[in-house]
Amino acid sequence: MGRVGIGLGKGREVSDAIRKGGEVAKSQLTTVHLNNTTIPHVVMCEYGGARVLLRPASPGTGLICGKTVRAVVESAGVKDLLSKSLGSKNAANVAKATLGALLQLRRREDIFKARGLENRLKKAA
Repeated sequence: MGRVGIGLGKGREVSDAIRKGGEVAKSQLTTVHLNNTTIPHVVMCEYGGARVLLRPASPGTGLICGKTVRAVVESAGVKDLLSKSLGSKNAANVAKATLGALLQLRRREDIFKARGLENRLKKAA
């Protein structure tokens, strides 16, 4: 499990804007489901004109993604990931699309519990 948040701050000075953005991000932290150092499955999300595709990678691959996606997934604790940004290159929309994609992630165990199939989970182990 990782935690990540996005915040936007405005101010007369750059340092004020960064500080305010950090405070907003900390107040909006959300939990992200991870599978060791990568994500559990392929996911795609669209925000505005930006589309982001996130794919799990084998251990040791590292983060193969753009700087905006990298900033979001690094703060979530992901170490191995393949990503592709499609459409708009607006950094704010790419970051929000990345966060939306991370929030769509579900682990197999959680899906089985939601469907009432706990006994299948024991058979798979």
